[in-house]
Amino acid sequence: MCGIAINSRLEHMNSDFYVYIKTNWNNQVLYVGVTNDLKRRLSEHRQGLVDGFTKQYHIHKLIYYEHYGDVQDAIRREKEIKGWTRAKKNALITEANPFWKELLKEDDC
Repeated sequence: MCGIAINSRLEHMNSDFYVYIKTNWNNQVLYVGVTNDLKRRLSEHRQGLVDGFTKQYHIHKLIYYEHYGDVQDAIRREKEIKGWTRAKKNALITEANPFWKELLKEDDC
């Protein structure tokens, strides 16, 4: 039993993890999250399957993401960005996506 848990944990250590920032239709509200499956998570948000902040404020537009190979690195980065001021988050987004365009269309999910 112990070997299965270790193997399962090792699989996740070298997988794909994403820190992402989403906004609503008029770019007024930001949401920072982390996931191991970006397309699935965005689809869940768009379909309203995830109760909470993103559903309440209709946050469906992906405007920024970073890829990580280690879950702990991704979680650390998510927490770091969440601690930033709005101005610093805006600068990060604008540097990578100057016009805050949708990075993953609904058809892509």
